[in-house]
Amino acid sequence: MAGNLYIVGTPIGNLGDITIRAIETLKKVDVIAAEDTRNTRKLLTHFEIKTRLISFHEHNRLSATDLIIEKYLLNGQSVALVSDAGMPMICDPGFDLIRAAIGCGISVTTVPSATAFVSAAVLSGFVNGGFIFDGFLPNSDKEKREILRELVDETRDLIFYVAPHKLIKNLNIILEVLGDRQIALARELTKLYEEVLRFSVSEALLYYEKNEPKGEYVMVVKGRSKEELRKEMTDKNRSTGIKEQMQLYLDMGIDKKAAMKRLAKERGLNKRDVYKQLL
Repeated sequence: MAGNLYIVGTPIGNLGDITIRAIETLKKVDVIAAEDTRNTRKLLTHFEIKTRLISFHEHNRLSATDLIIEKYLLNGQSVALVSDAGMPMICDPGFDLIRAAIGCGISVTTVPSATAFVSAAVLSGFVNGGFIFDGFLPNSDKEKREILRELVDETRDLIFYVAPHKLIKNLNIILEVLGDRQIALARELTKLYEEVLRFSVSEALLYYEKNEPKGEYVMVVKGRSKEELRKEMTDKNRSTGIKEQMQLYLDMGIDKKAAMKRLAKERGLNKRDVYKQLL
């Protein structure tokens, strides 16, 4: 009979955030697969957990997946998967192992814990309902721009993880593609020096000209205003309608000046507004 695979969340900073269930699970499983055994060993030592550790990280994930499935899980032993902080698979290794376990009919369950992007969403002060979490933006500036262009008209708030040495570059590209949005930048979440800064993208760039970015960041970017988007679409549709109607009048042989006057009257606009729309 196959063993169980537990996806165990660990604290993102403050060790006090670990759950009782997580401690009990890490104690009872046969093996713990860790992203970095050195970091995880510190956690286990603190809570007096003596379970065997094996390595499971980005560079050995395929071979480690085969080992965990064949040597442990299919032989009835239970395994806990942990990352350095937070939930495995949220921008951390784990996908290949979870997919393989499900494919083999092995029971997979989660033991939840704190997650940085959820904490940042709450602390931003403007996320209220749906949001989009997209992990780390790509290294390539071209790919960054492509992803952000797809999100230009997204009205839900956007959340990204950002390394400190990439923060200023990312802010510049966000300003270029999305405009001067309101953002919240959260760092050192749950730790002693937790900090959340709330300002516009341009204000953030001015701030970091004088203050070096430090620590891993969670960036929350306010989504596009629904009212602004609705107005833009209305203006676009109105403009398109005016152009089509103008062409129809011209095709009917109506003089251009008379056609503009007729359009203005029909739509409750003055002739100057019609002229701007046609341009």
